[in-house]
Amino acid sequence: MLRNPADKYRPFPAVRLTGRKWPSRTINQAPVWMSTDLRDGNQALIEPMDAAQKLEFFEMLVSVGFKEIEVGFPSASQADFDFVRKLIEEQRIPDDVTIEVFVPSRAELIARTFEALEGAPRAIVHLYNAICPSFRRIVFNQSKAGIKALAVEGTRLIKEHAQARPGTHWTFQYSPETFNATELPFSREVCDAVAQTWRPTREHKMIINLPASVEAATPNVFADQIEWMDRNLGFRDSIVLSVHPHNDRGTAVAAAELAMLAGADRVEGCLFGNGERTGNVDLVTLAMNLDAQGIQTGLDFSGIAEVRRVVERCNQLPVHPRHPYAGDAALRAASVERHDATMHEDRGATAGSANHTEWMGVDRESVTA
Repeated sequence: MLRNPADKYRPFPAVRLTGRKWPSRTINQAPVWMSTDLRDGNQALIEPMDAAQKLEFFEMLVSVGFKEIEVGFPSASQADFDFVRKLIEEQRIPDDVTIEVFVPSRAELIARTFEALEGAPRAIVHLYNAICPSFRRIVFNQSKAGIKALAVEGTRLIKEHAQARPGTHWTFQYSPETFNATELPFSREVCDAVAQTWRPTREHKMIINLPASVEAATPNVFADQIEWMDRNLGFRDSIVLSVHPHNDRGTAVAAAELAMLAGADRVEGCLFGNGERTGNVDLVTLAMNLDAQGIQTGLDFSGIAEVRRVVERCNQLPVHPRHPYAGDAALRAASVERHDATMHEDRGATAGSANHTEWMGVDRESVTA
């Protein structure tokens, strides 16, 4: 620890947002869920999953209820390319599930990505490029105009490839990588230019995904950034607004919840928070938090112990014993509560068991009365 942190660090700047609405809102519906376990989560592993492990993980995600699953980065590795082909050629993708793949804005990699997706019934093609000041200056050595042109050209190429393959239902997703460290007007400028090129409609929307590529601010600041974009994006009624929170400050779940209040329609993350550095947002915790507020999530974690076993086996990473819903402590507490409930029923008690959700329900009533 530094004796004087201000010598090295400065506070993250606040967002100039008047009349912000997210603090007074209540979450009343679940987001569109998108699992990045097989791409972002897999890239974070010391020993990446093999094809058998990825297939087991994919089928578990389907059984839980995920309808959008990012299955790899086929232009970056032969293993990912082959796995995408396996899913398509062996017809392993259910009719109500859409696979997603990741690609940077480079012509040869976009072409390779469409080779991998040949014959897919439905697919999301996820284009990204970093746009924040440090990447513009250090990595790309380009002006704002050059960075925007890179995003637009990638979009144009993807649109061209998609139009040449009308047998697939294509959805386009764009991520201004490093969004949370970028000037908001420039983020909007790039996203609007991309949307202008793609031309989404209300009937066939595109996805704008806003990542906290490295979590650098408190969750309320991220919520302000999302509400600002929600208010100011062009084509907003033709866009699914998505977020991709990371956990570098340990507040990814809070950031995701506040982003939903701020206008996000969709959340990307990994089961149990796996991901690069300190992880992505934990979709198990996020979904179970909503469930405990009476919100139908569309995900079924009733077999949470088996989900945990699959994740631990495939990721070769343990779930923390204090994980709020799937850790050893939580599972033991749930077992005790079930035992207590059975004992109450055997004794003819009329009251239900004092489990966590019911207790929270009573507490909410007393607080709001």
